[in-house]
Amino acid sequence: MPAASSAVVTRFAPSPTGYLHIGNLRAALFNYLIARKAGGRFILRLDDTDPERSTQAYADAIKEDLDWLGLHWDRVERQSDRLERYRAAAETLRGMGRFYECFETPVELDLKRKKQLNMGRPPVYDRAALALSEADRDRLRADRGGYWRFLLDQQRIEWTDAILGELSIDAASLSDPVLIRADGQVLYTLASVVDDMEMGISHVVRGSDHVTNTATQIQIIEALGGTPPVFGHHSLLTGPQGEALSKRLGTLSLRDLRARGIAPEALLSLMARLGSSQPVELRLTLDEIAEGFDLSQFGAAPTKFDAEDLVPLTRARNQALPFAAVADRIAALGVPPDLAERFWAVASQNITYLDDLDGWWRLCRDGADPLVDPEDREFVAQAMALLPDPPFTEASWADWTGAVKQATGRKGKALFMPLRKALTGQERGPEMADLMPLLQTVRR
Repeated sequence: MPAASSAVVTRFAPSPTGYLHIGNLRAALFNYLIARKAGGRFILRLDDTDPERSTQAYADAIKEDLDWLGLHWDRVERQSDRLERYRAAAETLRGMGRFYECFETPVELDLKRKKQLNMGRPPVYDRAALALSEADRDRLRADRGGYWRFLLDQQRIEWTDAILGELSIDAASLSDPVLIRADGQVLYTLASVVDDMEMGISHVVRGSDHVTNTATQIQIIEALGGTPPVFGHHSLLTGPQGEALSKRLGTLSLRDLRARGIAPEALLSLMARLGSSQPVELRLTLDEIAEGFDLSQFGAAPTKFDAEDLVPLTRARNQALPFAAVADRIAALGVPPDLAERFWAVASQNITYLDDLDGWWRLCRDGADPLVDPEDREFVAQAMALLPDPPFTEASWADWTGAVKQATGRKGKALFMPLRKALTGQERGPEMADLMPLLQTVRR
């Protein structure tokens, strides 16, 4: 197998067994940014070796989510298309004496682990299968079928992690990893190693829950004659109070965040800095985000994620959009072309989500139910009698409030707030002088 080239090549390898979530995004974004910053390549590799759980619908959904975020891949690979490559690697390991067949059932393995724990020993596989005679293997194979483990060299496995620094794991404390199940399914540990070697992957960034897996993969890579990539293990996300996050929580699904109106730039800006020593600031392009990205700035401590932190970033992004970016959306609302740019200029600074534009146009088009405090009823009735019918101009607010002030003697907040509430049904919003020319209807 070829060793990795000197070019920067990264990959994101999700299983198409569910929708992408926040934890997935962190791995995808980090690997994408490493490649983008170095002018390298980014591969989307679908880990679909489990035919029962992998679906095309989930594969399509993964691509859709990545497209929405702008994390465009240079090519797509499917592990289900590469099964022969994994079988060839398994044969190589067998020939080297580094691959051996085992026959214990899950119940038998569980009993062994419990016995070891009761004796104060680590629950490491005892390699009992290595002592089986060929006759024993034939008998067990006929009875239940076997699965295959990689024979670890029981020595320390050391590497320099791009985030965690110098790491060292004693292989004697690990069970020989299962690489092929009894039903013949190739597991992630072997498939990932073969793919990383043959695709020239130079950097692999993933969650810190993969550290032990990385140690075993380093030995498999070296056994197959390859050079391990640079590994980096980012911290795991927790909830805002430090609670564990479940990838199955719908609120953390990327498509749910998208449906909520969260902006992709908000999500990327937060996730590219969360857990690092750098401040989270809105960045509007991936080039800007990549420019300041540095794995060495990230730490090992669990990282708190709060979806509410995405709201102010989304607000800032949406309010910064030029009219051209929203022109089609505004046209779809039915805003007349001659009012469209003015409408955006007025409404844009009073939205968080783009869907909020709908409410502002309904107000302009249909008017609002007046919001009138009991003590202001007579005042508002008198004021509304002085309000001419639309259309209004830029001078209408000043002219009207001036007439009302002269007629009633009210001034300041006591004058302006009741009139705002009467016209808009709200206490806050755009400058009324700017909003009034957009009002098509007034409810009296």
